[in-house]
Amino acid sequence: MSLKGKTLFITGASRGIGKAIALRAAQDGANIAVAAKTAEPHPKLEGTIYTAAEEIEAAGGKALPVLLDVRDDEAVKDAIDRTAAHFGGLDILVNNASAIQLTPVQQTDMKRFDLMHQINTRGTLACSKHAIEHLKNADNPHILMLSPPLDMQEKWFAPFTPYSIAKYGMSLVVLGLAGELRSKGIAVNALWPRTTIATAAIKNI
Repeated sequence: MSLKGKTLFITGASRGIGKAIALRAAQDGANIAVAAKTAEPHPKLEGTIYTAAEEIEAAGGKALPVLLDVRDDEAVKDAIDRTAAHFGGLDILVNNASAIQLTPVQQTDMKRFDLMHQINTRGTLACSKHAIEHLKNADNPHILMLSPPLDMQEKWFAPFTPYSIAKYGMSLVVLGLAGELRSKGIAVNALWPRTTIATAAIKNI
């Protein structure tokens, strides 16, 4: 199947896995909202919403750079509404934006835990919530989360419980929304790499 003419709203698309998904969709001729909070070059993280948009256009897609902090509910709704208005609809939401800190409980500042929870779990829920009205009008709508399988073995929590809780929260959104939205014809799934991916965020830690 091709994504030609499909509209994707991808959070955290200025770099890493989010940008990789955007570039692959661009090869098919997709429309992509690059929703991320990096508008100016970051000293440790390469890429901005504007440089990613340029790469998407060069790869064959159409891009809309969207400055967005997924913790801001009103901004999330506005960004998704603007994307649907700009491209004439919304077909796919990719919840990729995520904060990461791989530390055990004693070494995790609670402000950092709050950040991970607000971006990973809460941000995913907010983006999904505000996308539903638009997705209901699409021919074959999807929500995709970059989150792990719900495997409750101790080994996945013990090394970094705070991060695991925040990411598993995203996976619980997948499980719940898959059932909630099935009757509306909206598919909800998760994608999780088998190995660590050498993104800039991972390299920095």
